[in-house]
Amino acid sequence: MTCWKCGANIDLAPAARVGTRDVCPSCDFDLHSCRNCRHYDPAKHNQCVETQAEWVRDKEASNYCDYFSPGGASRRVAGGSSSRAGEARKKFDDLFKL
Repeated sequence: MTCWKCGANIDLAPAARVGTRDVCPSCDFDLHSCRNCRHYDPAKHNQCVETQAEWVRDKEASNYCDYFSPGGASRRVAGGSSSRAGEARKKFDDLFKL
């Protein structure tokens, strides 16, 4: 598992579960959050691929989602989709500068 916030690799045993109070050993951010879930996708409705999951307001904070599955951040960090989103946001902001 990779922390969405700092990119630290977190070694989980194959049968280990991420608890709702577990935090990253490097940056102390919540691990059981939407941003660390493999179902998280900012382009989808409710930013989640899982259609039965309840809406979560704060995607970066710990939550009690039953569909949580670790591993989403490692794909986003390696794939660079967050940098593409940052580039798009910068272009949008530059468009409306006075």
